[in-house]
Amino acid sequence: MSHLFHVDDLVLARAKENKSYLEFLRVPAMSAGVYVLPRGGTDSQKPHREDEMYYVIRGRAHMQIGSESAEVRPGSILYVAAEMEHRFYDIEDELEALVFFAPAEKE
Repeated sequence: MSHLFHVDDLVLARAKENKSYLEFLRVPAMSAGVYVLPRGGTDSQKPHREDEMYYVIRGRAHMQIGSESAEVRPGSILYVAAEMEHRFYDIEDELEALVFFAPAEKE
């Protein structure tokens, strides 16, 4: 298991796999990944069984968490409780975020 990660390397690895989400860390207490949505894209994720945090690296969009909605931009940190409805929308610029699940996301 690696203990050091570089965002640029993770973004390249995710693009190479042609997926919107690339998990790069999994231990029992947490998992983490890089999530990318294209400009104008659709976030089709469903609620998770785990608590979740996002750190927006780049891009602009809006995030709906339950009945709350807010603009997100680089540097935004979002917390989503387990089982809560949430999704990014109105993605103005390609959105790139680090995602952390606790405990580790169930596959």
